[in-house]
Amino acid sequence: MQTISFDIDGDGIALLTIDVPGQSMNVIGPEFLTDLDAAITRISAEEGIKGAVIASGKDSGFMAGMDLKYFGSMLVSGAGKRPAPAEIFGKVFVLNQLFRRLETCGKPVACAIEGTCVGGGFELALACHRRVVGDNSKTQLGLPEILIGLFPGGGGSQRLPRIMGVQAALLYMLQGKLFRPAEAAMLKVVDEVAPQGTAVQKAKEWVKANPSASSQPWDVKGFKIPGGAGQFNPGFVQTMVGAMPMTLKQTQRNMNAPVALLSAVYEGAMLPFDRAIQVESKYFAKVAADPQAANMIRSLFVNKNAAERGARRPKDQPKAPTKKLAMLGAGMMGAGIATVAAQAGMEVVLFDRDLAYAEKGKAHVEEQLKKRLGKGMTPEKMAETLARVTPTTDFAALAGADFVIEAVFEDVAIKAEVTKKVEEVLGPDVIFGSNTSTLPITKLAKAWSKPENFIGIHFFSPVEKMPLVEIILGKETGPAAIAKAMDFVAQIKKTPIVVNDSRGFYTSRCFATYVQEGVEMVAEGINPALIENAGRQLGMPVGPLAVGDEVSIELGHKIVLAAQKELGDAYVAQPSDAVMARMVELGRLGRKNGKGWYDYPEGGKKHLWPGLNDMFPRAAIQPDVEEVKERLLYRQLVECARCYEEGVLETVEDGDLGAIFGWGFAPWTGGPFSHMDTVGIGHVVAVLERLAARHGDRFAPTVQLQDMAASGTTFYGEEVKAAA
Repeated sequence: MQTISFDIDGDGIALLTIDVPGQSMNVIGPEFLTDLDAAITRISAEEGIKGAVIASGKDSGFMAGMDLKYFGSMLVSGAGKRPAPAEIFGKVFVLNQLFRRLETCGKPVACAIEGTCVGGGFELALACHRRVVGDNSKTQLGLPEILIGLFPGGGGSQRLPRIMGVQAALLYMLQGKLFRPAEAAMLKVVDEVAPQGTAVQKAKEWVKANPSASSQPWDVKGFKIPGGAGQFNPGFVQTMVGAMPMTLKQTQRNMNAPVALLSAVYEGAMLPFDRAIQVESKYFAKVAADPQAANMIRSLFVNKNAAERGARRPKDQPKAPTKKLAMLGAGMMGAGIATVAAQAGMEVVLFDRDLAYAEKGKAHVEEQLKKRLGKGMTPEKMAETLARVTPTTDFAALAGADFVIEAVFEDVAIKAEVTKKVEEVLGPDVIFGSNTSTLPITKLAKAWSKPENFIGIHFFSPVEKMPLVEIILGKETGPAAIAKAMDFVAQIKKTPIVVNDSRGFYTSRCFATYVQEGVEMVAEGINPALIENAGRQLGMPVGPLAVGDEVSIELGHKIVLAAQKELGDAYVAQPSDAVMARMVELGRLGRKNGKGWYDYPEGGKKHLWPGLNDMFPRAAIQPDVEEVKERLLYRQLVECARCYEEGVLETVEDGDLGAIFGWGFAPWTGGPFSHMDTVGIGHVVAVLERLAARHGDRFAPTVQLQDMAASGTTFYGEEVKAAA
């Protein structure tokens, strides 16, 4: 067997050790399925085998889910097109049948879990008669498939409710929430938590002591799902009646997988188990047949993992981990970066012009660490981490730093002054990173005597939570700087994208269009509540006005003023410019001062500012919600396309990752480029031309999009390369 070693001990217990070659983590692929099938046949047939224990031969953990390359092959028919759900059902039901054979093989089978066990790997564990997990606070167990546009398709949606009850199982599966060992034991998802490294021994002891424990609870006559199930059970009915509207509200009806999961659980809970897993595979095949799942898997898993493993890192550069970080600026961004750097084991010198501000930045670090106490953070570890942060106002204290990140006020002159003073201490060979969100890196690099060692490294707020870092290349940025920035991002366990220099770069530039279009619709007299609801229904985290308040109307206005000053006559004014200027004049700066598009009463709930009706009289004819959604969506799409055509983006993979993880672009689409491919480039161009004719040139399709529509090419298929 290629993926499983099969050893029988003196007690007749077979140890199946999974070690998929060429993979850092065990995954389910065709070779594994073949080997598991053969192993089950042998366990069942050989009289000398009294039972079995399944374990992992990898230090990385027990097992993840399905090999996504293999899964992708299931979504292609012989003709090279996407197959019908019925054809996909035949392919995906194989896994369900195999796990069913395992749990009905007639011999007790235990699973010895050391390390991570998620997705299909956890479904394998659920099909065993006993689950023993090594006690490690870092170990995670569960079914997170919903997070990438799927749901458990290897029996998980049927076994988990039968183990822990429908309501609790749905809570975990619908959120993709994972268990730690102690929590899993409390919920009876695992049967035993053993000292780390002893799971195999404990599993063997159980098999030896329980030679007849070869049936699952749901195969025993009289079994009832914990908490009850069935259309006449009040608790079950109440759970399902409440779950569907709550799910639709959370997903704004954009996601296929959660609805399919609810359907599979509802129907399956009322059926015999063999029929229930067929129902599960039916709904799974239906979800898999839709492009949404493929788009989400590609962006949220495959491309994300590739980026985190250094897909854009210069291959010829040696590893350059950061040991001592010079963090310039101790505001919210600087303090946030200091927090994640210290957590990653770096020494951090937190510099600010005022010692009180620098110490306030360290207090922020302490506050964030306290939130993690009991969640993998101990008081001792917290003290060690905090001790790595040194607040200072002395440039000389930066000596010995091997990486610099600047997060001072967004002003070219102020940044230049700080940059030069740092170089006096460290010299120009140290890599200097600027955490600017809009100022061109090439211009900022002029203050560093070796511009090849200057790079943009744009974080998102709050740094501790936001997963993306946008790395920006100036015209002279060299490979050593790219490698250093990428290695730093890897150390703090975030996802990098790499873009070229321009005003606003990629994320800030494209995100701004979402806010601007919302503001422009307000100026046209469109009901602000309609605009906000349309934004959420589109799948954005919040409406454009609400997010405009969060980032600050004043900041948006200052960015416009800076662009006007920099570009002069070349600046193209937007209708939203004057509106934001007026709001700033009125002192409505955003959430930071308690009044913007919304009012934020103390102790009360925020609400849209009633004065908007006076400033912008309501138009007599209001658009429908689909028209508003279309404007908000396509204004973002065309800006993303412009960034690609101009060479700001070099890859569409970075474009999709940056959109979803940078500004919350509707995840159900897989990102703007995935979405344009899915609906068709010709359709995109037609919609943009219609919107441009009605609302102006900001919607005008790019030449590249028009060429792609004419030639029938796509971004991810027969990819059209960026102009730069």
